[in-house]
Amino acid sequence: MVDDEAVIADTLAEILSLSGFPAIAAYDGNGALGAALLQPPEMLITDVAMPGMNGIELAVTIKRVYPDCKILLFSGQANTADLLATARRDGHRFTLLNKPVAPQELLATVARHLNASAGQYAADS
Repeated sequence: MVDDEAVIADTLAEILSLSGFPAIAAYDGNGALGAALLQPPEMLITDVAMPGMNGIELAVTIKRVYPDCKILLFSGQANTADLLATARRDGHRFTLLNKPVAPQELLATVARHLNASAGQYAADS
């Protein structure tokens, strides 16, 4: 869970963890990359608008290193559409949630994405 506002990252990571989705909070792109190198993520949930490396740049980098990692982006910024359009032109497809993210919506989206991948893995076996 990545957000440059620590209270948001910490709160959402806690909600995820208490709901059975182990989560680690990070507060910028570099911190998230460092955590991902220590423990490969099954899913990255990141704010788009952050200083330094934005969430889309982080998502693209994580996907290069961990191609099976699921990506959820969230943003309250209007300029996100331009960033997403650029990512789509480069072949990336990311799910976007709007800020503020309701905990129920976040949990449902996480469960849907992780269950979809679990079904895919079961079908591949």
